[in-house]
Amino acid sequence: MRLLLLEDDDTLGEALSAFLRLDGHVVEWFRQLRDAQAVVDEPFDALLVDWQLPDGSGVDWVRRLRERRRTLPILVLTARDLLPDRIEGLDSGADDYLVKPFPPEELVARLRAVRRRQLSQGIPRLALPDGVSVDLPGRSVWRGEDPVELTAREWALLEALASRAGRVVSRTDLESLSQGFDGDAASNVLEVHVSNLRRKLGRGVIETVRGLGYRVPR
Repeated sequence: MRLLLLEDDDTLGEALSAFLRLDGHVVEWFRQLRDAQAVVDEPFDALLVDWQLPDGSGVDWVRRLRERRRTLPILVLTARDLLPDRIEGLDSGADDYLVKPFPPEELVARLRAVRRRQLSQGIPRLALPDGVSVDLPGRSVWRGEDPVELTAREWALLEALASRAGRVVSRTDLESLSQGFDGDAASNVLEVHVSNLRRKLGRGVIETVRGLGYRVPR
């Protein structure tokens, strides 16, 4: 998943970013609301938001996002552990609420749970061409009865496309979802990963829509 992390504590932000990247996610880390606001309309799969930030309230920001009908999963991360705080955080529109300090493994588990709830509204296990099936919550893929091993970057790319099955995803959005803002738009990195996925899964799994981007057929 491509995650937006909004956390002003340098030690915690660095630790969470490193752990989440090791778990196979693309992480964009911001320390201030204004910086996160500037990119929040980029394609993200979930937001991880601290409550108290140098330039405002993360919970108020979550509330404004929900008023705009933004439906992506949001987890609030905070040291505020009183019951009224928890209620306010969840009532703002957050999907989950973690009290600091917390082990990063718990954050990853809660993120998976939120993602499962979101995907359960659709079809968690997708049937794709060439006998391929994908379990998005379980982060697993099969060709026929055989599991297929993917690299972290290959999985990020497949997840970005499969979770938007039937829709054309532009090259720019795919690079952001699978590589983050550090992706090299001028390189052929995206084409290399698409080629590797087609080799492992079959050419019919990912369609090239000339001039627009790529698509996983429904």
